[in-house]
Amino acid sequence: LPRSAEAEKPPAVSNGELRLGGKGKKLRKPRTIYSSLQLQALNQRFQQTQYLALPERAELAAQLGLTQTQVKIWFQNKRSKYKKIMKQG
Repeated sequence: LPRSAEAEKPPAVSNGELRLGGKGKKLRKPRTIYSSLQLQALNQRFQQTQYLALPERAELAAQLGLTQTQVKIWFQNKRSKYKKIMKQG
């Protein structure tokens, strides 16, 4: 393989994480900073239900200008935090 062809290859992506040259440290996407409006809507929705169905998640993500993955992870993290708080009493 000529050197130039090697350099033209796109970086390898494994499970959503960008890797340069297919080896070395994973470059993670910087953590999402949610606006106060987004947080307000997410928290409000969480009070109604701790679990979102797929169409609900898609709708909420579209309304707030987030990806469905961001909404899904936010709900996962919130449930985890909520359970932890409930466990403490």
